[in-house]
Amino acid sequence: MSNVLPRLQRFAAARFSPEGEYGLHLTVGIAFLLLAMAGFARLAGAVVAGAPITQLDMVVANWLHAHASQGGLLRDALLVLTHIHSTPGVLAIAFGVGIWMVRRGQRYWVVALVSSVPGGMLLNVALKHTFERARPHFEEPILTLTTYSFPSGHTMAATVLYGLLACYFARHARSWIGRLLPFVLAALMIGLIAFSRMYLGAHYLTDILAALAEGCGWLAICIGGAATLNRRQAARARRASGRAPQQEI
Repeated sequence: MSNVLPRLQRFAAARFSPEGEYGLHLTVGIAFLLLAMAGFARLAGAVVAGAPITQLDMVVANWLHAHASQGGLLRDALLVLTHIHSTPGVLAIAFGVGIWMVRRGQRYWVVALVSSVPGGMLLNVALKHTFERARPHFEEPILTLTTYSFPSGHTMAATVLYGLLACYFARHARSWIGRLLPFVLAALMIGLIAFSRMYLGAHYLTDILAALAEGCGWLAICIGGAATLNRRQAARARRASGRAPQQEI
């Protein structure tokens, strides 16, 4: 028993060490993942059970559709935004970001990008086919889609793409404003894309909320995993050469 407490203390210290191979970065990633999973599970359970929040879904969807059906500049702008962030569009943006990161020598950020964006999109497709929720139905729809609704693919893809970019620029910023601004801009972009999906009648509110939870959890574990891989490689190089190389992530 006397040896257990020191071991637990060392284990806890290692999990919260900013420099450790399996330290604070991985602990925070797992914590975000667990919180996101809990939020997603609550939303999924509510949707499957037809909980009262699904009635709110219908109220919000009908109200937004009534306004969107009138046309106007807002609807046109959101149509452009949502089409740009279709699956081909997001993959094209991610490809361009990946090339830029490769040229900057940020190979572990590339690992995080590939695992989070294409990987997250595949995860979303699997979840859609798991729940098989029909999309909102209107007599005169603005968008006609044959895929499932829960969770929102556009919102999930935007969350991991712009969330990763925010983490990257915040990681390389030198001031607190530089670290905060990327997250503000990412949140605005994600919010606009999420709103466009509801406004255009493609998704319910719970589809959006679930996709945000899914995206945040997936992004946290992808960045945490890439950071762990980077730190392990750095530790091996340090042991081999006697010096610590600069970490990328």
